[in-house]
Amino acid sequence: MSQSLQRALIILTELGEDARTLDQLATQLGVHKSTVLRLLQTMEAQRFVTHGSDHRYTLGARLFELANRSLERRDVRTVARPHLEALNVATGQTVHLATYESGEAIYIDKLDAIQSVRMYSRVGRPAPLHCTAVGKVLVAAQPRGQWRTIAEKIDYHPFTERTIRGPERYVAELEAVVAQGFAEDHEEHESFVNCIGVPVRNGTGTVIAALSVSVPDLLLDHEQVLGLLPRLRATADTVSTALGWSPNPDPRKAVHD
Repeated sequence: MSQSLQRALIILTELGEDARTLDQLATQLGVHKSTVLRLLQTMEAQRFVTHGSDHRYTLGARLFELANRSLERRDVRTVARPHLEALNVATGQTVHLATYESGEAIYIDKLDAIQSVRMYSRVGRPAPLHCTAVGKVLVAAQPRGQWRTIAEKIDYHPFTERTIRGPERYVAELEAVVAQGFAEDHEEHESFVNCIGVPVRNGTGTVIAALSVSVPDLLLDHEQVLGLLPRLRATADTVSTALGWSPNPDPRKAVHD
């Protein structure tokens, strides 16, 4: 690597930690201030660094523009796929990935259970918002001011005896999702099937997808499905990190800030 390029990268790394003065950067690099100043002037001309009246240098807008473009171009399905496969193998259960598009939760990927049991869901089809874990996660991630509007537009089709039947109960369910950091479908969409879902975030912290595991109760009961939550969360965090997110240590903040 060219010496100038290597020094420039070290400067950017240092500025990523905190603002630095010319003297501090020169000391870090072990070179004369004039050498560092030439590098800084070149990077400042290209908007990679900037400095204020206190003569402390910080990262410039150009670097953030490039970072944002890189994150925007990372397709969540492509990034998530190997992690979904690992989760599917580890649990042996059906794994779904869904996104919120035009007011609907749409399945964008699915891995069937290793056992012979199959779910009715299909990639490309919508997931009911009121009775699926992914639907609840994605709606809970919307601004609270929009919850009531969304809730009142839902067709509360009673898929099972446990299906939520109206907007009041649904909004209360969204509050529960936010409080606990995950959503449940406790035999609400399909009889004898339990599902848990968690959010996937991008580099800006926005929830862009929901990841879930669905299990017939003849394989695992409700409590055993909840026991899969740590593994599910770890998978979602791994995908989110690959998309540029810095995980929040408080799981209750995982769905909605």
